[in-house]
Amino acid sequence: MFYHHLIKPILFHLDPESAHHLVATFLTLSKKIPFFHKTLSVIFQYPSSRLEQTIHGIRFPNPVGLAAGFDKTTELFPTMIHMGFGFIEVGTITAKAQSGNEKPRLFRFPKSKALVNRMGFNNPGADQTEINLKNQQKLGVRGINAGKSKVTALEDAVSDYVYTLKKLIPYGDYAVINISSPNTPGLRSLQSKQSLIDLIQGIQKEFQNSFPIPLYLKFAPDLTEEELIENLKVCLDYKISGVILTNTTLDKQNLGEENPPEGGLSGGPLFEKSLRFVSLAYQTLQGKIPIIGVGGIDTREKALQMMEAGANLIQIYTGYIYEGPFLPFQICSYLDKVVKERGYQSISQLVGSGKIK
Repeated sequence: MFYHHLIKPILFHLDPESAHHLVATFLTLSKKIPFFHKTLSVIFQYPSSRLEQTIHGIRFPNPVGLAAGFDKTTELFPTMIHMGFGFIEVGTITAKAQSGNEKPRLFRFPKSKALVNRMGFNNPGADQTEINLKNQQKLGVRGINAGKSKVTALEDAVSDYVYTLKKLIPYGDYAVINISSPNTPGLRSLQSKQSLIDLIQGIQKEFQNSFPIPLYLKFAPDLTEEELIENLKVCLDYKISGVILTNTTLDKQNLGEENPPEGGLSGGPLFEKSLRFVSLAYQTLQGKIPIIGVGGIDTREKALQMMEAGANLIQIYTGYIYEGPFLPFQICSYLDKVVKERGYQSISQLVGSGKIK
């Protein structure tokens, strides 16, 4: 109530990027306030052994993560990890520093609880990010999301990703290859089967076929179902650790707006497509590798649906902006209640327990 009646009206009076900058500035400065982070943990965290999972040797205290894009600089991690999340995915980080696309580049659609962004991977680059992470305490699970620099040609994508990964994987629990943002020209072409194979092989060769931490691939919701299945099989063939479904969509038909801005749509209108992709992936992968479900999760019921469809973990971003900082707590408490009511011992028993969609 406090967020919806006081904080949200102030933030939504500002343009979206200014509002995010204001929040980010406060969160960055907050670490200087004595006991502030401990207070956040008391207020926002929902501890329950039923919500814990160990995936690829990583202990997740709960299944709710913050998706990439919120903490683009990695400077918010020390605060956000205390705000009820089981893990934080930082980035997207590129090999070279980028200012991103021209403003305005982030747009709200409150009626649909949606955002459209064409940010363009604005970030400080791998070198500065390495410095940021060296100076941080790591008090929770951190994912590293890596993208391709805009100025790097597609044929040089492997070396670009490898530069970022080699710099940053010492500070991450898992890494993500982002080939699905619609805001870097040509990036999504890396999702075609042969390009995907070439990219994976190129990265694995640089690491002598032994990647130090679990490696996930993040796919777009604008693939056809056949293309998704084909790519999932590539992931199995080349021993990718897991997949993230989905990134933003270019399809804005569900937004209900005439002449919407260019960019990727996230939030409410994306949920059904992301849910369908997670369900399809669960049927295809048959539990061989984990799935992180993301896209339009803004209620505790949608979080449950996503896990029942086959997501081992979930991520939120747009829903967090619209529903506020208690959303992770609300989701965790609800999932814990469902697990207990069904007589399960662990949240993992929810995964794939729903009807096939």
